[in-house]
Amino acid sequence: MAAKEQPIIVIRKKARHAGHHGGAWKVAYADFVTAMMALFIVLWLLNSSVKVRKAVAGYFNDPRSSLRESGTQKTGQDDTLPTDRQNVEKLKEQIEKAIREQRAFDKLTRQIEITITAEGLRIELIEDKSGTFFQSGSAQLSESGQKLLGLLANQLKSLPNHLLLEGHTDAQPYSDNAAYTNWELSADRANAARRLLQQDGVGKTQITQVRGYADQFLRVKNNPLDPTNRRISLIVQWLSAPTIPNPAGAQKDISPTEAKAGAIKLKP
Repeated sequence: MAAKEQPIIVIRKKARHAGHHGGAWKVAYADFVTAMMALFIVLWLLNSSVKVRKAVAGYFNDPRSSLRESGTQKTGQDDTLPTDRQNVEKLKEQIEKAIREQRAFDKLTRQIEITITAEGLRIELIEDKSGTFFQSGSAQLSESGQKLLGLLANQLKSLPNHLLLEGHTDAQPYSDNAAYTNWELSADRANAARRLLQQDGVGKTQITQVRGYADQFLRVKNNPLDPTNRRISLIVQWLSAPTIPNPAGAQKDISPTEAKAGAIKLKP
């Protein structure tokens, strides 16, 4: 009798996956990474310069203004450097070049004066008989005044230097109305220039002073009625400038002949 064949037994094991633990660990890990990043940023700021810390603080207070003031919207390292006595000539030449490249300003170069003074780089917009940058007897900017201030705003808005604005008139009384005099007119013109500069990108905290001097600091002292005594001055102040300015020291006593010949001679 043949041996009884043994049945073949096949054992199949079902693969089992590890239990599902959920995604809570991912949230905890993300929180840990965020905390570490914040720690590294704090440590970096503690070892950074005062200028960098102010720029970071300014960004969180006002991102758009901070970018303009720190110069981070510009490309190139030199654009973020402050204007000081070593590199002021470069800024002066840069502004003069920008003015020369605008054909609309060809006839105005004799009425734009750029000088280096004890207070900083002084840019003066000098009026003529008919009024060039402001409408005659008014604080309303002319088209030429608006265009030129827009050009200056583009050149100065990335600087960390403070800007000062001055308004000056000649000695001709504004009117018989004692309520509005050359004092008010000079201050209103300086303020009109400030508003346009800020509208074109200059930061709110960059302009620190607006001064109205009436006829107290004449450009042509021996001719108080000379029309070139009417002017707006924009000063790019040194970072280490004194707290009490001396506008009289920044003025030049020139002859009427020089005033009529023109205020500035831009390099060809």
